Amino acid sequence: MSTIPLVPPASSSSGLSPDNRASFRTKTVATRLSVEELEAVESAAKQSGKTLAEWLREVALRAARPSPDVNELLLGELAATRYLLLNLFHASAKAAQNNEPFLPEAVLKIREAADARKLLTARKMLQEFRSPENKPDTKIGGPR
Repeated sequence: MSTIPLVPPASSSSGLSPDNRASFRTKTVATRLSVEELEAVESAAKQSGKTLAEWLREVALRAARPSPDVNELLLGELAATRYLLLNLFHASAKAAQNNEPFLPEAVLKIREAADARKLLTARKMLQEFRSPENKPDTKIGGPR
């Protein structure tokens, strides 16, 4: 019977590159919970189909990471819809006026343009809205 010799990797003693080793979870966070709190947390983890550790890690990381500005996302979609409608109506009317077909490629091009500019447009609109120059006069009786 022959055995296959095991050759250790040349890069490190663990066989992992430094990038892969950095992704291992090596730190621990501890906390104290009441019996009721622990039961609630365990129940939530069980309902999600995850172990308690997986569920706690996911919830903690979700809370720690920045989430997108919902106002910006919604305003971006609204700006894109407005851009789409105006440009689709314009392109359709122009094609009809010139007795030309309104091709699906034109619709896709307009959609791509709307998607490309929607967040920039939303950020600009929010910035203008939030600027001090656009704040209404809050003095009693209004401006004089």
